[in-house]
Amino acid sequence: MEELFTLDDAERRAEAAVSPDAWAYMAGGAGDERTLRWNREAFSHFRLRPRVLVDVSEVSTRTTVLDTPVSMPALVAPMAFQAIAHEEGEVAMARGAAAAETVMCLSTVATSTPSDVAAAAPGAPRWLQIYVFRDREVSDDVIARALEAGFSALVLTADLPVYGIRHREARLGFAVPEENVPAIAAARALRETAGDEHHALGLLESGLQWDYVTELRERWNVPVIVKGLITAEDAKLACDHGASAVVVSNHGGRQLDGAIASLDALPEVVDAVGARAEVYLDGGVRRGSDVVMALALGARAVLVGRPALYGLAFGGDTGVRQVLEILRDETENALALLGCRSPLEVTRAHVTRA
Repeated sequence: MEELFTLDDAERRAEAAVSPDAWAYMAGGAGDERTLRWNREAFSHFRLRPRVLVDVSEVSTRTTVLDTPVSMPALVAPMAFQAIAHEEGEVAMARGAAAAETVMCLSTVATSTPSDVAAAAPGAPRWLQIYVFRDREVSDDVIARALEAGFSALVLTADLPVYGIRHREARLGFAVPEENVPAIAAARALRETAGDEHHALGLLESGLQWDYVTELRERWNVPVIVKGLITAEDAKLACDHGASAVVVSNHGGRQLDGAIASLDALPEVVDAVGARAEVYLDGGVRRGSDVVMALALGARAVLVGRPALYGLAFGGDTGVRQVLEILRDETENALALLGCRSPLEVTRAHVTRA
C-alpha cells in the first residue's frame, strides 16, 4: 500500500477505493471545472515572506474558532452523503476529526443523524451546516436535534439556491442516496415536491434572503456562520444580519463555474468584515503552506472538505485522522519557517501578490 506523505497521496488512494460514480461526486466540479482548478491555482497568485532569526524553538498550531479551542487552524468542512465514501460515513468522520482535535461540520443532508455523530465523538466540537427545506419543520427538527446533541454553531450554506451544472456526475450516473439521508426521507414523508428528483432540490428552499440569518440567530441563540460568499458586499450584509463568522467559499467549485477562486476573494472579504466577525476560507487547501497563506491574508482558519473525505474513503476514521495530522504537521513546519510561533502571529506582512 502506498505510504501517505501528502494530501495528494490521499486523493489517489481514495479514487481507488470508491466506485466511479461516487468519485465523480466527491472530486468533480461544475461546468468545465474551471473554478475547481482555480481554487488550487490561486495559491500560486501569492508569495510568502518568511522572517528569519526568530526564536521558533516552540511552535504551536493551536488556536480558537468562535472561542472553541482547536489543535490547528483547519476544520472539517460540511459534506453531504458521506456513506458513499465509507460505510460508517459521518460517524467515522466525527471520530477522525475528534482524534485530530478539531471541529467537524455536519451536513443537513448527512447519512448519519446528529445524535449518532455526537455519540461517536462525545465532547468533541461540532457545528451543523444548514440547508433549508421548503417544509421548514424538517430543517427546524434537524437543528433542534443537533443543538440537543451538543452542536454549538449553525453554518448556513448560502450559495446553493439551485444546483450547479455538474457534467461529471451526470456522465457517471451519480444519484443521491435519498433512502439513507434522514432529513431528505423526512421531507419526502411530509410532501412529495415536484422538482429535480435526481438531486431532491424540489425539497429545498430556493427563496432564502438575508433575514433568515437574523432569524436563525434570534431563534436558536447560537452563533451563525454564513458559508458560500465571495464578495465584500455579501460579507457586509452577513455582518449586518448578525453573523458571527463567514466562510469565503465557492462551494468547492461545484456551483457557478467561472466564479472567483476563494483565496483570490479572501482579501476583499477580510477588509469588508474588519473586526465584526471571524473569516474562514474554504477551497483548494492541500498543504500546510496553503493554511498559513490563508492566515496571512486574514483568515482565522480554513475548512478542508475533499481531503478529509478522501481520508474517510480509504481509511475510515484512521484515514481522516491521518490526513488532518499531515496538514497539522505541515502547518507547524510552515509557521516555523515563516518565523511565527502560532497562527495568531501570521500577518499581512508575511504575504505578497506574485
